Amino acid sequence: MTTPPTARPAAAEVTAVRRIGDTAPHSAFTDLVRHAGGWLCAFREGASHLSDDGVVRLLASPDGRSWGPAAVLARPGSDLRDPRFVVRPDGRLQLLAAAVTGAGPKEFRTLSWLSADGRRWGEPTPVGEPGVWVWQAAWHAGAMYGVGYATREPRFVRLYRSGDGVDLHPVLETLFLGGYPNESGLVFDPDGTATCLLRRDRETATAQLGRARPPYRDWAWTDLGVRVGGPALRRLPDGRLVAGVRLHDGAVRTAICAVDPRRGRLTELVPLPSGGDCGYPGLVWHDGTLWVSYYSSHEERTSVYLAEVALPDGPLAGDDPVD
Repeated sequence: MTTPPTARPAAAEVTAVRRIGDTAPHSAFTDLVRHAGGWLCAFREGASHLSDDGVVRLLASPDGRSWGPAAVLARPGSDLRDPRFVVRPDGRLQLLAAAVTGAGPKEFRTLSWLSADGRRWGEPTPVGEPGVWVWQAAWHAGAMYGVGYATREPRFVRLYRSGDGVDLHPVLETLFLGGYPNESGLVFDPDGTATCLLRRDRETATAQLGRARPPYRDWAWTDLGVRVGGPALRRLPDGRLVAGVRLHDGAVRTAICAVDPRRGRLTELVPLPSGGDCGYPGLVWHDGTLWVSYYSSHEERTSVYLAEVALPDGPLAGDDPVD
């Protein structure tokens, strides 16, 4: 029996993978966005994973398949790391990245760039506080919320709010404390409920899932019992939550996972072709497909890839209806 072309798969399926960034010795730490009818992918280029020469490379594509140069953001004397797109209500794009400086103890400062077209970017503006890396941000109800993590002791994550996306003020001084909390994914439901997927390291290296209602000062956290890296979180139009993460159980890999906030579960749906130094995906839902940027070293050179993932209709694994 032939499956109709419009039928959804019974399980998540990687339907296409393309290598789109491989000109530097180390290309990594990606994000992906659709803007003005096209695609943009941002990532760091450098000599190695921890070299001090990092720049942000942006590629553009009209269709997600053919990619060309859009911009390079550099800051002399700084290693620019982990670029993250923020889509603003005014139609402009915002890019957040950390500038790391210093030969001894490293200094961290979050920078913000603004652009109308993704090719011409303004001068960088420092946002947040020195030593607190605002790693992820999202707009909701006329304000931008960002989750930042302390780069020195004591280790904590902090929730920020801004009316203009630049002037950030703490909503909650300590969003989470325990282990080494750091990178996060953040999404909002239509009713205002916030969900945060939080990475932790050190001896308590298990991810946390946090939920809160406005004004986001009282959070309930669940230990997911699994170690993740570079989490990205996306709410699909039908309300399902999916995450892109680096998983460490067995072979290290980049994977797409279902997130069940009611039960506090993270369930792997499908691994992406990846291995070794890998992860840090960007997620975009477009035309019924999950588009995923990520990086990996499974083909010798550490490169950036773009995958298309088909998801089944109905509940994902781990988020079946509660009886």
